[in-house]
Amino acid sequence: MTTILTVDDSMSVRMAIRIALSGAGHQVAEAADGREGLEQARSSKFDMIITDLNMPNMNGLEMIREIRKLPLQAGTPIIFLTTESDEGMKQQAKAAGATGWLVKPFVAENLLKVTRKVLGQ
Repeated sequence: MTTILTVDDSMSVRMAIRIALSGAGHQVAEAADGREGLEQARSSKFDMIITDLNMPNMNGLEMIREIRKLPLQAGTPIIFLTTESDEGMKQQAKAAGATGWLVKPFVAENLLKVTRKVLGQ
């Protein structure tokens, strides 16, 4: 079973992601901001991480930069799920180590397609 960490300051977004992913057989861990997401990434290996960009305490870009320094998460795909669609921001995300980008509001089937693709399923 794959374990996916979702990091978003919106409880309703985390719940929608959890419903979509757990319904497809994935185990889902949750964090409410980048700092909490980073702490979980330091202590548990994830098969994939989905994160928002704009969050309190630590934004998604900062979190990705820190996660990419962790040997435990080497090679872990990280997907941005955000309302941002700016091309410059996408380039910054890619430079920080993001694997892909989904724009909110998301369709569950699109999230599952991206998940299957990055997990090689």
